[in-house]
Amino acid sequence: MAQHGAEHIGQISGDIKEDLLKRLRRIEGQVRGLQRMIEEDRPCQEVVYQAAAVKAAVVQVAMTILSNQLATCLAQEVAEGGNPEAAMKRFTDIFKKFY
Repeated sequence: MAQHGAEHIGQISGDIKEDLLKRLRRIEGQVRGLQRMIEEDRPCQEVVYQAAAVKAAVVQVAMTILSNQLATCLAQEVAEGGNPEAAMKRFTDIFKKFY
């Protein structure tokens, strides 16, 4: 049986991993833009819109990781003759920490 503690980010395939890294770099730029907006005393509405865009981008990253985690965890559990319900419980625990 494989380790059933934390699943490692290394299990994310190359294409998904590259997409996540691109998204995170974009988010980094959005956060810097948000900082600049505050420094420049931009209108609150503009700042809130930018903050909402950052939040949505972070949620997309998390959902990509979570869906990969679910697929990987279940497939691994089934391949090893394990208990898919236990894999779902681990996934649910991770999901609850995000939300």
